[in-house]
Amino acid sequence: MNLPHVDHIGIIVENLEKSVALFESLFGFKSTGIKEMDEVGLRIATLKANNIDIELIQYKNAGNNFGKKIMGKAIGVNHLSIKTDNVEASVKAFQNKGIKVMEGFPRSGSHGKVAFFEPETTQKILLEICSDGPSKVDTGGKDGLL
Repeated sequence: MNLPHVDHIGIIVENLEKSVALFESLFGFKSTGIKEMDEVGLRIATLKANNIDIELIQYKNAGNNFGKKIMGKAIGVNHLSIKTDNVEASVKAFQNKGIKVMEGFPRSGSHGKVAFFEPETTQKILLEICSDGPSKVDTGGKDGLL
């Protein structure tokens, strides 16, 4: 039996540079650099560990944006992302089990194709699935990154 692969854990932070420096200082993590994702109002740094990635996320402004709408306003551990071979097939399988995909997903994201699910259908856990590599997803003419 193949066990699922946890791709990353997302953490919302107040200051991305200071948070990256802290994790590098404490644990020796190496950042893959900072991605500026203006279209969804996020700045993201991925820290590589031996067995999982940690995605540090900072909102670009105090106002509401797509990223904040999906992930909420709270600072701290935010979401769990599980890797799948086929996001669309997984979304359909989850929907058959009563799990509701959030509006606007699947779409292209910082970890390939991604989909988030409504927490009221996942025991209040913000759950994301993702697939490797860049992805072209129909987003109705928008850039479609998250």
